[in-house]
Amino acid sequence: MVETTPTTTTATPPYADQTLENVIETVLKFITNRRDRNAASLVCKSWYNAEAQTRSELFIPNCYAVSPTRATARFRRINSVQVKGKPRFADFGLMPFQWGAHSSPWIAAFGAAYPWLEKVLFKRMVVRDADLLAISERFSGLKEVTLVCCEGFGTKGLAFLVSNSRQLRVLDLFEAEVNDDEVDWISCFPEGETCLESLTFDCVESPRIEFSVLENLLARSPNLKKLRLNRYISIGQLYRLMARAPQLTHLGTGSFCPSDIAQEAEFELDYRAAFAACKSIVCLSGFREVAPEFLPAIYPICVNLTSLNFSYANINSEQLKSVICHCHKLQTFWVLDTVGDEGLQAVAATCNDLQELRVFPIDAREDSEGFVSEIGLLAISEGCRKLRSILYFCQMMTNAAVIAMSKNCPDLVVFRLCIMGRHRPDHRTNRPMDEGFGAIVMNCKKLTRLAVSGLLTDEAFIYIGKYGKLVRTLSVAFAGDTDMALKYVLEGCPKLQKLEVRDCPFGDSVLQAGLTRFYNMRFLWISACRLTLPACRQIAQEIPHLVVEVFTNETIVAEEGDEFVDTLYMYRSLDGPRNDAPEHVRIL
Repeated sequence: MVETTPTTTTATPPYADQTLENVIETVLKFITNRRDRNAASLVCKSWYNAEAQTRSELFIPNCYAVSPTRATARFRRINSVQVKGKPRFADFGLMPFQWGAHSSPWIAAFGAAYPWLEKVLFKRMVVRDADLLAISERFSGLKEVTLVCCEGFGTKGLAFLVSNSRQLRVLDLFEAEVNDDEVDWISCFPEGETCLESLTFDCVESPRIEFSVLENLLARSPNLKKLRLNRYISIGQLYRLMARAPQLTHLGTGSFCPSDIAQEAEFELDYRAAFAACKSIVCLSGFREVAPEFLPAIYPICVNLTSLNFSYANINSEQLKSVICHCHKLQTFWVLDTVGDEGLQAVAATCNDLQELRVFPIDAREDSEGFVSEIGLLAISEGCRKLRSILYFCQMMTNAAVIAMSKNCPDLVVFRLCIMGRHRPDHRTNRPMDEGFGAIVMNCKKLTRLAVSGLLTDEAFIYIGKYGKLVRTLSVAFAGDTDMALKYVLEGCPKLQKLEVRDCPFGDSVLQAGLTRFYNMRFLWISACRLTLPACRQIAQEIPHLVVEVFTNETIVAEEGDEFVDTLYMYRSLDGPRNDAPEHVRIL
């Protein structure tokens, strides 16, 4: 008898590199912060590859910084995309006509690489009707579409989008320019129960919406939580919509006044009861054409509000006080300056948990009459000590008030003070505003975004360069004495990513001072300063992968004989200069 020994089968151990890659991918799946993932991808080649394989959300901060082909070739498993186009100054009419930022190439690339895509967000980009049609046809599982400050499309394109997107949960249009094509796009939503959770169309300036169709849409959308209406929806119609959707948590009211042909019954409705029935509302906006006598209707929900947007409501301090006294949980508040210092004092007395405040001017002209001053700012700093972000437009300010804010609100991350008149000093001492802004960067250690204005000397920029170590975005207008001002900033702010400068006396030496910094920044914008074309061309030659564009805000080409460049827009790009620039935009 022959004795045999049993054979054992052992699994071949994986390669060490494969094991390490599996571990890395498992770890990276738990990292969601964009900056953390970017940092992880720079560790080594294995981490670079693993990060690309595990990323599900793609964020492109500048549509010309990388080509769609390069982006989709690296990231293969994306289900959510965000792409930004024009710089922020496009919002102020400072970009030339048809500058660019077209969404079409991105949509084509995404359609080929990610047919399973669920979320799309475009910001400050040109989106055509054909692009919206392509989005709806290429992505059968599309769930969310958000367009922020976009242009080029109309109600016809919206009709294409909603008719083909049966799984659509979110359609949000924020400050977009939407053409009125005389199409009732709301009626194009598919029949039956919808998946809608958020619908925002307050920027759509079109009256061609059949109200009964909108009312029916809400009745067919049991999951709808966020609704923002345009100014053609009257308060009487709002009453009926709220009855259809008492589950709302976010509401944009539309006009908040009766229609032009209002019947007597519209004035007799119990609006207060309608709001009281919507117990879940925590975010309230709209008030496009507010009738103050209807404001008491919102009192029942004020106690639960965490966000209130009155930035379209032309109301005075007394009208605000009647509302704000009920808003003890408010964390975000936007308002027009018509409420005056007295209105802001009421906010400070009530809203102790406030974290974000924006005060907009009803008249943004430099010589306009200001309604708020250092009195309102000082009150806010004393009453709202949890404040993390503030945007404050005014015509006069003092160093003392800004210094007080720096001490009372040390957790500020964003501080944007816009003194609208040019070169305005401290209106009580007549001194520059250097000490105020210096105190902000010294005492607010978490500051990442800063906008400065008023009469400022180079001394203010010495403070910024010395203490603004976390500042990522700096906006400068009508400030500084010499080129040294920006040199202090470029040499002293290691985290600086976005630098916006307009109407300052800065010249060519600023560009030389930033030679070692510009490539690591997201962009540099300088307009109405003292830059020359040769200096701009030299920068373009000395720094590879840096795109240097010069233009005016009109269709005029920058010429060699021009004394100064009107606007310089400079950004880094992995793929070099773009090929869709119009003739009046000169790429050096």
